[in-house]
Amino acid sequence: MDVQLLAILFLTFIIHLIGTLAYGFRIAGVRSRQIAIAFSIFNVMVLVSRISNSFQGPLLAKRVENTINAHAVHNLLNDFMLILLAASAATIIGGLLIPTVQRFGSVAVESFRKNRSMPALIIRLATPRGISAITSSVALPRWQNITQLSIKSEFPAKIIILNVLATALWTVGVLASIYAGYLEPEFRVTASSLSAVINGLATIMMFILIDPYLAGLTDDVAGGKVSENYYRKFIIWMVLSRLAGTILAQLLLVPSAQLIAWLGRII
Repeated sequence: MDVQLLAILFLTFIIHLIGTLAYGFRIAGVRSRQIAIAFSIFNVMVLVSRISNSFQGPLLAKRVENTINAHAVHNLLNDFMLILLAASAATIIGGLLIPTVQRFGSVAVESFRKNRSMPALIIRLATPRGISAITSSVALPRWQNITQLSIKSEFPAKIIILNVLATALWTVGVLASIYAGYLEPEFRVTASSLSAVINGLATIMMFILIDPYLAGLTDDVAGGKVSENYYRKFIIWMVLSRLAGTILAQLLLVPSAQLIAWLGRII
């Protein structure tokens, strides 16, 4: 495993870790009744994710270009599978970190309320007191929260299934377009621009069907209409469905790449 691949795996890990930790900040916002502030603080982490995303794609594209230009006998599919495995690992670790993040998020929200300055908050986190607040927030998930999961009549099975599909498509979208360029080298520029074919569907599912439901549920919990216990269980199901989506992406990679390669030929 070379340095370039390690860098791609690391960036992929960061992207999916931060995406999973968003659930922790939702819980922090509910508990503190400061949902908007919690999301604002989380947006700092989103910036890190977007920076990682901006480097991941070009690095992976360069790896494909080098393989094509050198006519190397290299199984790129294994590299892509490792990348998807990194996404799954990040989701698992992110899920385990949610209790820590929700506690830290509550502390960060309260600190932000006093000064209302994001730079000041970041600086305070680097102080001994801030580091102490972070370490004191460390907590592991409670096993009973997992064992008590159940599917009842009010369980939103459609949302969970949609989240599996949307996560799978979103995870595989860019990767499939880049791998399609490897399958059809003469159309690789066209293929790389067709990631929206896969990501577009995932985006529609997330922003029209999934996020509005989750936002409404979050507001219901903050307003006392839904119990925090139910909300925590729902978040666990969302994390599990996200993990299932990254695993499903392994199966969708090659068919998605072949679809994009075909579109690249006929467009």
